[in-house]
Amino acid sequence: MNSRRQFLRNMAASGLLAPAVLSAAETTRPASRGSGSDDRSYWVTLVEKIGTPVLTHLARRELRKTMPVETSASADHLRQFTHLEAISRLLVGLAPWLELGDLDGAEKALQQKFIALTQQSLDAATDPKSPDFMNFSEGQQPLVDTAFLAQAILRAPRVLWATLDARVQRQLAAALKASRGIKPINNNHILFSALVEAALSSIGEPTVEDRLETYVRQMLGWYRGDGLYSDGDYFRFDYYNSFVIHPTLVDIFSLLQKQDSRFDPAYKLTLARSRRYAEIQERLIAPDGTFPSVGRSITYRFGAFQTLGQMALLHQLPETISPAQVRCALTAVIRRMAEAPGTFDENGWLRVGFCGHQLPLGERYISTGSLYLCSAGLLPLGLPPNDPFWSGPTACWTSQRLWAGESLAADRALREEKSPDIPTLKRKA
Repeated sequence: MNSRRQFLRNMAASGLLAPAVLSAAETTRPASRGSGSDDRSYWVTLVEKIGTPVLTHLARRELRKTMPVETSASADHLRQFTHLEAISRLLVGLAPWLELGDLDGAEKALQQKFIALTQQSLDAATDPKSPDFMNFSEGQQPLVDTAFLAQAILRAPRVLWATLDARVQRQLAAALKASRGIKPINNNHILFSALVEAALSSIGEPTVEDRLETYVRQMLGWYRGDGLYSDGDYFRFDYYNSFVIHPTLVDIFSLLQKQDSRFDPAYKLTLARSRRYAEIQERLIAPDGTFPSVGRSITYRFGAFQTLGQMALLHQLPETISPAQVRCALTAVIRRMAEAPGTFDENGWLRVGFCGHQLPLGERYISTGSLYLCSAGLLPLGLPPNDPFWSGPTACWTSQRLWAGESLAADRALREEKSPDIPTLKRKA
C-alpha cells in the first residue's frame, strides 16, 4: 500500500496524473509548509534572490555589462529594451514592500539595503551620463516599461519619489515625459500611456488628456463582463487582465479619485470588477499549486496572479475568500515555479520558462529583462507581518476544498453594471 501511494505521488508530481485521482487526504494536504511567518520568510528570501542581481549591478552602473540577454529570437533588437524591462518590472512588484514601514530584524535590514540600491539604480537608469542610461523613447517597447516604472512610483511614492535627490527627481520626470512620443498599440498598451500620465500627475506635472482620460475610457469600453476585458477589439484567453488591465485601472483610478471625487464611481466599479477577477484567479489554482499555462507571456510566471495579490494588498478580496487561503495558494504556486530546476542561471539571473528553463515558450518580445514581471505576484509583501494575510492560520484554498468533497456555495458571476462616465481632470491653466 505504501509503495502504491508513493507511486501515485510521484506520478502526480511529474504531471502524469491528474489531481482528481489523488485521495482526499492527499488533496487536502497542508496548504503550505509552515506558518504565515514561514511563508513570509520564504517570500522575502525570494525577493532577495530575484532582486539582488538587477539592483546590485545597476546601482554600480554595470547592468548592461553583466546581465545576460536570453531570447528565443535574435537578441540584438531586444538589447536596447531589456535592461529597462528588468528594473521597471522588478520595482512594480517590490514597490509596496519597499514603501512598508514598521519592519524589524533581518527583513528590515534587507528592505533598507534594497531601498538604497533602488534609489542608486534609478539614478543610474535616468542619468544621461551613465553607461546604464536607459532607452525611454526609441521604439515601441520603452512605453511599456516606462509605464511599469511609473506604476512603481504610484505604489511607492515616498521611496521612489519623495525621498529622491532633487537631481534624480528631475531625471526621472524627464524619462517619463520622453515616452510621450510613442503612440501605443491599440490594445492593453493604451493603459501604459495612461500610467505615465498618472505618475506625472502624482508628482505635480501637467498631464495630457488624450493619453490619460481618453485611453482609460477606451479600455473601459472593452469590458466584456464577469470581470473580464478584451485586450483590444478581440478577446484573448490569457492573463493580461492580471498582467496589466485590472491592476493598472485600479492604480490609476485610486490616484484620480483622491484628486477629484468625480472619479469615485469609476474607482468603485473598477474595484468590483477586479474583486471578481481575483475570485476567478483563486479558483484557477489547482490543489497541487499548479494553474493553466494558457495564452501568451506565460514566462512571466507567478506575475500572472498580480490581480489576486493586489486585491489582497488593498484588503479588497471577495467575502468568499480568506486572506490566509490566498497566501497559502500563492505560496504553493510560487514554490512550484521558483524551485523548478533551471529557473535561475548559475549567477542568479532568471531564465526564460514557465516551470524551469523552457526557452521555446518565449515569444519574440521576451528576453531576460521581461521575466522580472514575476515580481508582480509578490504584491502582498506590502502588508505588514501582523496583517491577517500573514498572521492567519494555514488554510486550504477553494480547489483543494472542492476536490476533497467539501460542500461550498455555488460560484456566481458578477452582476453587470454600466461603466460610468469618465470626467476630465481639472488642469492648471
